[in-house]
Amino acid sequence: MAKNGQRTVLSFDFGTKSIGVAVGQEITGTASPLNALKAVDGIPDWNVVAALFAEWSPQLAVVGLPLNMDGSKQEVTFAAQKFANRLNAKYRVPVETCDERLTTVDAKARLFELGGYKKLDKQKVDSVSACLIFESWFEKSFD
Repeated sequence: MAKNGQRTVLSFDFGTKSIGVAVGQEITGTASPLNALKAVDGIPDWNVVAALFAEWSPQLAVVGLPLNMDGSKQEVTFAAQKFANRLNAKYRVPVETCDERLTTVDAKARLFELGGYKKLDKQKVDSVSACLIFESWFEKSFD
């Protein structure tokens, strides 16, 4: 088992139709986007999720919590928490949540800088958002 500061982390940007995914490394504090997961009412193909856990062997997962701008919870917040609980139950890794406000806006800005409008594909935005969720969690955890 990797020690804190050396873990591999799967990060998720929860959505009801698409769930962005990134793999992060605590040792570098960086994350790379993976293919977003298609979802139906927030439920992904759990076989695809299992394959991600098998491939990356994460010691931790981080799920972005979609909160209102005032910090209050909304319906999708509870769905994201349920998704986080299922990850913990199915894959037996600790799961933490992280405030994800404005990550989609930041992800779009980052992708636009890299290649203009043609880079603003929904799945790319979701997975870059997952990278930003990892980075935000990392900064709060290791500052």
